[in-house]
Amino acid sequence: MTPVRKLVSVADMSRQWWDRLYAQCCDIIARPDTYAAACSGKLLASMFYEPSTRTNFSFQAAAQRLGAGVFGFSDPLGTSASKGETLADTIRMTASYSDTIVIRSPQEGAAAAAALYSEVPVINAGDGGHFHPTQTLTDLATIAQKRGNIDNLCIGICGDLKYGRTVHSLIEAMAMFKGIRFCLISPQELQLPEYILEQMKAQGQQYIESESLTDCMAELDILYMTRVQRERFHDAAQYRRLKDVYILTSKMLEGAKSDMQIMHPLPRYGEIAIDVDDDPRAVYFEQARYGMFIRMSLLLDFMHQPRLAPRPVTSALTQPTCGNPACITQSDFYLPKITSNLGIDRCGYCDKKFPILEF
Repeated sequence: MTPVRKLVSVADMSRQWWDRLYAQCCDIIARPDTYAAACSGKLLASMFYEPSTRTNFSFQAAAQRLGAGVFGFSDPLGTSASKGETLADTIRMTASYSDTIVIRSPQEGAAAAAALYSEVPVINAGDGGHFHPTQTLTDLATIAQKRGNIDNLCIGICGDLKYGRTVHSLIEAMAMFKGIRFCLISPQELQLPEYILEQMKAQGQQYIESESLTDCMAELDILYMTRVQRERFHDAAQYRRLKDVYILTSKMLEGAKSDMQIMHPLPRYGEIAIDVDDDPRAVYFEQARYGMFIRMSLLLDFMHQPRLAPRPVTSALTQPTCGNPACITQSDFYLPKITSNLGIDRCGYCDKKFPILEF
């Protein structure tokens, strides 16, 4: 199997790679002391251009439990990025000090751009409202641990499906498994982006769309709740109108399966009532712990890979080719034009159609 050199989106994964990564994760859970020095002498570069608690802490804890060191930042105002340094230059410099880079950015496609210029593996810890593949590894590990397998499930995803990068990555990953059905629950304003729906149709994934949280509750094996992404909204009034549209309470779970799992990538902002926390079906805090173990497995995989020179990158035109204002190409004009594997009319960084806007 060809080594995976980056995890920018779930498209970088295969079922074979996931099976091996998860088997290693299970061994780490069973025998953590065996791995205490597995990455001794290695360094993880942690580049967080956007606030994070769980993902940032989880990566730091994962690296340190493997015996690796961690350096980086959680506020770009304290770096040369605030002086105008390009992402490419920051990545080249950071890669020269580290063995793996993990990056979170509010700009969609930032991790894909970083991977073009890095000598070491790059991990996407979230790029705007686009993708969050290591949260998906966390989700898959949680489902596998709690249910034993990930096939033949009915999964309800509720909340902000438009900007929810964890949702986008989870849906993409589920194409690797058999018999998955989705109930996509959101108000019309927060439905899945068109490119995700097109991808689901192309892959033959089964789904229904609904505005009701209770209509499909009895069928669900997994209920994946999400918060409304305040930081992605351009209209504060629209955010206030939608932020409390779904609130899961213990009363609403009376008709649900006894073995259903309630998941959430966290943080939550009221979309799961506190009275649900004591329900044995609520696994969102366990989910955070499984995230550390699967990230340990990922870092163990990446940190021992040889340094490779990044492929030659041809400079782009001086104007961005993507019309998405959240795309990395809007600020980093030097980036080469690349196209998505979803079609030649899509930006290879953020997956939006160009020059047509999709908002």
